[in-house]
Amino acid sequence: MLKTKLDALVSEKNTERGLKEFADPLQVAKRFSDPYIALMCALFSYGSAKNIMKFLESLDFTLIDKEEKKIIEGVKDLKYRFQTSEDIKQIFITFARLKKAYDLEEIFTKPYKKSGKLVDGIKNFINLVYQINNYTSKGYTHFFGTAWQNEPKSPLKRYNMFLRWMVRKDELDMGLWKQISTKDLLIPLDTHTQKMALNLGLLKRKSYDFKAVLELTQKLKEYDFNDPIKYDFALYRLGQGGASGA
Repeated sequence: MLKTKLDALVSEKNTERGLKEFADPLQVAKRFSDPYIALMCALFSYGSAKNIMKFLESLDFTLIDKEEKKIIEGVKDLKYRFQTSEDIKQIFITFARLKKAYDLEEIFTKPYKKSGKLVDGIKNFINLVYQINNYTSKGYTHFFGTAWQNEPKSPLKRYNMFLRWMVRKDELDMGLWKQISTKDLLIPLDTHTQKMALNLGLLKRKSYDFKAVLELTQKLKEYDFNDPIKYDFALYRLGQGGASGA
């Protein structure tokens, strides 16, 4: 019965109409169909959805393709929660350097192809960020995150959401990348998603961490082994709307 309910929700929510129902950073990312812009949108996705959207709408994403002098001139008096104006300048500079010198898909997929684990691709990206720009601050580190030794403790929600956008292909997600299997995606565990998963009995672990991500992803594979993360957006919208799951 739960699978039937979730499949019906996917049919309803994984649509253009479902996406536009509430503010969502994917609305901005889809206008450009550019993985670099999509990743920036995803990594700024913390806080209330309305505030995220308002901030993303204020950004000039063309700066990613400009010289660093133009970036410094173009990013003035922009702040977002933990990120200062200088942090945002440096974030744009990092993205400009990445786009000029690297293929973003390859950064994420090369380690994944070796191990079969997408977290290795995420770790590779994070390590590279600090190699190409040695700027450090609380806001900059919060934005990109930090690499881990053995297994991440963080749910890596923003990175997993970005990968969902890039890999899955339907009315909701963009499917720009073809080298990653949907079966290897991990749930972008949000507090709304976690709450719904607990209420529905899909998740037992109450800690908001990477182990909870693995547990919920594995559970969703029972409903669709090849595309478990198709349920993510529907669960998120349910939790966002305050549904009890009863």
